[in-house]
Amino acid sequence: MRYAARSLLVAALLALPALPGTAAPTVMTLGEVRLGLDTPPGFSDTRFTGSPRLYELAESLTSASNRILIFAISDNDLRAFMSGDRMELRRYMVAATPKRLEREQVTPKLFSRFVEDTTRELGKAPPAGTDLRAYLDDKPREAPVLLEELRRSPEVVSVLQGARVQGDSSFWGEKPRYLISSTTLLLLRGKALGLSIYSGFEGPADLDWIRFATGRWVEELQRANAR
Repeated sequence: MRYAARSLLVAALLALPALPGTAAPTVMTLGEVRLGLDTPPGFSDTRFTGSPRLYELAESLTSASNRILIFAISDNDLRAFMSGDRMELRRYMVAATPKRLEREQVTPKLFSRFVEDTTRELGKAPPAGTDLRAYLDDKPREAPVLLEELRRSPEVVSVLQGARVQGDSSFWGEKPRYLISSTTLLLLRGKALGLSIYSGFEGPADLDWIRFATGRWVEELQRANAR
């Protein structure tokens, strides 16, 4: 998670001109496999804009070792973007795949090693019932920390992270803000995917939303790509 890049993302997106087009489901070919990678309800993939600058900004949210498959923003933000209005950019999401595994047939054993390598330095989650905003206040700004493990199975591992950020004063105001994000590692038809969902964090409703959105996105992708 690269929370420090978010201020740059906000400023540059607001400066982009509106572009024509409509969002469409994403179909990707990874090696010999074609995957359907649609976005959850209420969000739209931004690839149709054809904006290299927008794509570069999406890349700032993930490791350079990954290839971006989807960068999705809310439908409301997309409408604002298309009309040249200011976007809120409170929630957005990225789907990516590790470049080194893109053309490989990822076996359960290889996926398990990928999960281990990716999650090795996450640290420990705080005890249940912890005041998460107070917990984040005690952590270095912009540094994401593990808050909760959402799911763990042979084909799906999801974790919830959070960070305290100080955004651009013209957008966020001077009050410190908090971001939460879920990261899901998903084995789908022999391909390794990474799904990340980001949300501003003001209270329990945001936690409920990101947990639900994470689970629903995984289920929809699994359903759409069932053999």
